[in-house]
Amino acid sequence: MRKKVHVLIDGGHLRVLARKAKLNYDPELIEKVAHASTHPEDEELLRILYYDCAPYKGKVRLPVSGRLKEFQGSDRWLQDLASRDLFAVRHGELKFRGFKPKRIPVASDELKDEDFRPDFEQKGVDMRIGLDIANFALTRSIDRIILISGDTDCIPAMKHCRISGLQVVLVAFPDWHPHRTLAHHADYVRRIEWPS
Repeated sequence: MRKKVHVLIDGGHLRVLARKAKLNYDPELIEKVAHASTHPEDEELLRILYYDCAPYKGKVRLPVSGRLKEFQGSDRWLQDLASRDLFAVRHGELKFRGFKPKRIPVASDELKDEDFRPDFEQKGVDMRIGLDIANFALTRSIDRIILISGDTDCIPAMKHCRISGLQVVLVAFPDWHPHRTLAHHADYVRRIEWPS
């Protein structure tokens, strides 16, 4: 009998790995990765949960000149992803935390705005992943979670899931190996190749 599975994707984690692999990060790639993470011969995919933040929108003051800069990020690609079969998108929030120097130490006689980059922080994604995992463990609506994340904050939820009798599969990619403690709290580490 095939195992019922959900694929849970930490978008920030997958985006970093895809960019390192010089891949175009878009809904098409995300969908291919989700399907490549399952074994259709013995797994029945019920849903793909994608966790990420929409790009930042807002006005901020540049660190040297004080001029206003407007960020006009679009979440159209998240809407595209949410409209695809089996996908559900869980939104975190992207917070602007100021500017950081591009190089340290800062050794310029005269600093310019271009010497700094915006610093954004993703909030609420880990909590949403953990809550969904805990809910699956409680309801026993699936047999196995396939997790695409590199965040050790997921470990308590993974432990809870396994104690409740669900299996946890952690997905690894070429040139990326999960942190040892993450791998210890998964039933399987499943290596996949980037889809073409």
